[in-house]
Amino acid sequence: MATSGKSTETGNGSGSIRDRIVESLMRLAARRAFEDIAISDIAHDADVSLADFRDNFPSKGAVLSAFSRKIDRQVLDDFSGRYASEPAKERLYEVLLRRLEALEPYRNALESVSQWASTDPLAAAALNRETVNSMRFMLEAADIDSEGALGALKLQGLAIAWWRVLSVWFEDRDAELCRTKTALDRELSRSEAVIERIEDVSRLTSPLRGLARAVFRGVTGRRRHARHHARDRDEDFEEDHEEARRRHHHAEDHRRHQDDATA
Repeated sequence: MATSGKSTETGNGSGSIRDRIVESLMRLAARRAFEDIAISDIAHDADVSLADFRDNFPSKGAVLSAFSRKIDRQVLDDFSGRYASEPAKERLYEVLLRRLEALEPYRNALESVSQWASTDPLAAAALNRETVNSMRFMLEAADIDSEGALGALKLQGLAIAWWRVLSVWFEDRDAELCRTKTALDRELSRSEAVIERIEDVSRLTSPLRGLARAVFRGVTGRRRHARHHARDRDEDFEEDHEEARRRHHHAEDHRRHQDDATA
């Protein structure tokens, strides 16, 4: 096992320590259940110390996130500027097809990860967050807006559609991936139809949302005015109270002077 050194140095073997750890996790996941893989197993397979593993990753899940980012970069580097003249759905189809090509060497490992997530709700939630982040960049690569509330719906819907496509891909051993391509086209068509309906509803309800914002601003303004008025009233009360207290003390002092003079 390699001795500890700088966390990004190569050490024994090829590639950076981070890359070797990522590749080791995916190699082990292709051979056994994901939940049965220990951090020490990954470190041993990558020929790094546990200290080096800890310097680079806090957990096994973090290694999986690094793998996802690696695939994102590979797709983004390859896809930049391509299919710009195609319709949005076709651009996204090509982006995701390229992603499947990049994932091909890791098919068995990803099936193991999918099975693990299907039995662990916390793992499923974490995997969903990672998938949503990846889909954000896949939409950007296809020049499709992913911002705002509608963008959030697009991202989550696309993440769900992506895992449906992967479930077909895991079983599709045809070299041309005919079943997978059909599933991808079907899921994107379905998502496109849902987004169009949401956009229609958004346009129809836009005047109502504007009215609601105006009403809210009006109520907020009235409340703010009331708070200022109450604060001014309280300040006036405090000033009156202080003036009355001063007059009372002055009267008491005058009375004591008169008593002293009489005595």
